[in-house]
Order: sequence, then structure tokens, then C-alpha cells
Amino acid sequence: AAKIYHLPINDVSKDQRRNAKSVNFGIVYGISAFGLSEQLGIPRKEAAALIDEYFAQYPDIRRFIDQCIADAREHGYAQTLLGRRRYLPDINSRNASARSFAERNAVNMPIQGTSADMIKLAMVRIHRCLRQQHLRTRMILQVHDELVFDLYRPEEALVRQIVAREMKQALPLPGIDIEVGIDVGDNWLQAH
Repeated sequence: AAKIYHLPINDVSKDQRRNAKSVNFGIVYGISAFGLSEQLGIPRKEAAALIDEYFAQYPDIRRFIDQCIADAREHGYAQTLLGRRRYLPDINSRNASARSFAERNAVNMPIQGTSADMIKLAMVRIHRCLRQQHLRTRMILQVHDELVFDLYRPEEALVRQIVAREMKQALPLPGIDIEVGIDVGDNWLQAH
């Protein structure tokens, strides 16, 4: 938000943060100025300026998006960093709506698909560690990038170590530090 609005970080308002977050996530889904204006309740011109400024501040993201689409057009699929593929038969369609949908998936698959691969790898590794150490704690649920455990309280310190380590190491990404937040509560709402 600070970069998009050309402000010091401490001067960024909550609305500006919210707008920048919407642009950031919307870009991955191929959001248009119209879609962003509808989502944020701002004029289309302002939404277009936000998107333009985002790409001006982060030109590598524009290149990444363009490369994802070009690769999908050439190969007929998009893939995760681990090579899991999503075939996109409409990527070269003459139908603009079908082609746009395939283009959005060509950009989204490498990001969201890799994230899904990462959490699944972490789940397998965490489950294995819990079993090998004969712990009573059980992994019971996955929600997007979150894992929920039925924690046996005397194991909390050890489980925190296992979960943090295995989530960080599930799919190492050179130059990127994976952040892991761990919270405890009597239910998901309290821990969230």
C-alpha cells in the first residue's frame, strides 16, 4: 500500500491497505478495473489507476503473469513448481470469455496449486512425525493454508516445533522465508 500510494508506511490508512490487498490478490485472479471497482466500491478510473500503479511498482509480476499465459498457450497447461498440471483446453480459444477464464487459471495454478502442494507435503511430514514420536496430538483438519490439530496439551511445545519445522521445510523456495503462525485455543475460533 505504501508503494502504490507513494506514502510512508506509517501514513497508510486502513482503506488504502485494504485496497492494496484487494489489488494484490485480485491480480492473481486476473481482476479487471471494473471488478476491482465493484469489489472496493470505488470509481472504475480509481481502480484502474490502482492496478496500473501496482504493476508500475512490481513490474516482475506483470512479466510473471505474461509468462504464465505464454507457457500455457504453448503447452496447453499450467503447472505447479512440483510439476502437477492443469490442462487448459480453452487457452487458445476464439471465444474471449473461455480464453480469459483459461488465462486466469494459467496464472492462478502455479501460485495456488503450488501452495496446495506445499500444505499437502507439510501434512504428510507432520503426520509422519506425530506417529514416529508416538504423540497423542492429531491433525484433524486442513483449511486452505491452515492446519487444525486436536492438541494433547502436555505435547504443545514439541508439536509447535514439529509443525513449524515441517511447514517451513515442506517445499523450500530459494530466497523466500516461509512464515508459520501457530496459535492455541479451546476451539478454532479462539485459536484463529
